[in-house]
Amino acid sequence: MSENGAWLVVGLGNPGPTYASTRHNIGAMVIDALVSQNSEKLTRHKRALADVCETRIGGAQVILVKPLSYMNESGGPVKALAKFYKVSPEQIIVLHDELDIPLAAIRVKLGGGDNGHNGLKSIRSTMGSGDWFRIRLGIGRPPGQQDPADFVLRNFGSAESTDVEILKSQGCEAVSALITKGLVETQNLYNS
Repeated sequence: MSENGAWLVVGLGNPGPTYASTRHNIGAMVIDALVSQNSEKLTRHKRALADVCETRIGGAQVILVKPLSYMNESGGPVKALAKFYKVSPEQIIVLHDELDIPLAAIRVKLGGGDNGHNGLKSIRSTMGSGDWFRIRLGIGRPPGQQDPADFVLRNFGSAESTDVEILKSQGCEAVSALITKGLVETQNLYNS
């Protein structure tokens, strides 16, 4: 992991108020929480379809990103910003919802497949690589026979609000840990 150079931290989601509180948008919610923690604000980027916030975490330059494209087109804004800020794939962290992890749990990894996730698929395809960090934010499996595609586009239930706050808080902490402590130590914290 390089000691210099900016980090691109991307929270996946769909744009607009209709999707703001859905399970699919938990990555974008973590970006909002990070921006708020640092008492900063997101602004529209002039070269990419994204809102960004340039900040520092543990002394490192960090660009917090919420793509304004739909999930399945996330790769375009990520590639444009990586080029603009001269960020290599190993300095990119993508926060995304994960059905195969229980609600409020987190897993951290480098690289890997997209597991049917359209946002990850778009980034891999556009960047020509999957060698970036992923913070997988657990949203759990849909109940009964509910279609996963419908489930991820539903809002979290009021009974889940505490778990969602924990997930956002841990997502913020995991970003900080990855940047300041590296992959192995962060995995030891979250993947057990």
